[in-house]
Amino acid sequence: MKNILLTILAGMVILLGVLYWNEKSNTKESLEENTALIQEQIRNVGKLVVTEGTFSQVFTYKNSKSFYFDVLSAKKKALIVVNAEASVAYDLSKLELEIDEKNKKLIIKNIPKEEISINPNIKYYDVTQDYLNQFEAEDYNKIKARIEKGLREKIEKSRLKTNAQNRLISELQKFYILTNSMGWTLEYRGKTISNAKSLEKIKL
Repeated sequence: MKNILLTILAGMVILLGVLYWNEKSNTKESLEENTALIQEQIRNVGKLVVTEGTFSQVFTYKNSKSFYFDVLSAKKKALIVVNAEASVAYDLSKLELEIDEKNKKLIIKNIPKEEISINPNIKYYDVTQDYLNQFEAEDYNKIKARIEKGLREKIEKSRLKTNAQNRLISELQKFYILTNSMGWTLEYRGKTISNAKSLEKIKL
């Protein structure tokens, strides 16, 4: 009888050991599978998000130089028409992410800053200049710098930057959808992202 009980106990120990090993093995396989899915999503999202727009600007450039104690002056001016192509881009290959397998977390550590590109087409009309005050390379450089500054200000006030941010958030929401479906959590700057919409409120 004693031998039978020992045999039964030994069999139960072996069975529990097998079940525990299978459970541990299944958990490991599930973790590896989930990690692989997240890595694949990271590769899919790691691209350039670009929003493009066009801007126009017209202004008059004037410059005057005085000579002989302000008795004489030499002037130059031009009407300048600018048509510019601009883009706001996020290079998501620079997105810094960390996969915390132990705690089942995907951590967004850093979101790259937007890259603003401006390609102005500048045309000069009604150019007038006196002999002692003619247009030089320095003038054209100043004009271009002024134009780019004005265009950047326009971009900041336009929906071009907002649209680019919306596209960025749309890409980041893919991480939330995936992690949430697997029982993982998405975290940014120490805060857990509780729903897809909360990503719209993050500070870029």
